[in-house]
Amino acid sequence: MTKTSMPENPDVPENPDVDSAPQRRFEDLPPAAQRALMEAEARRKLYESQVAAMPKEIGGRKGNEPARYGDWEVKGIATDF
Repeated sequence: MTKTSMPENPDVPENPDVDSAPQRRFEDLPPAAQRALMEAEARRKLYESQVAAMPKEIGGRKGNEPARYGDWEVKGIATDF
């Protein structure tokens, strides 16, 4: 019985200079996908600008605003009151 060598991390290609899958460019995507990515980027920028405009809380909990979706959310659990 021969021992086969297994890579240490199967997610990393053995030759790091060669990518296992070619990277797609934005221009290569269908128009609907391009539009979706641009809309997502616009929403992300709007959200980041709104967060930056909010006053900083002193002594509050760390992380995102817990009521940012209209409900109180902590660790992914939303409570509506």
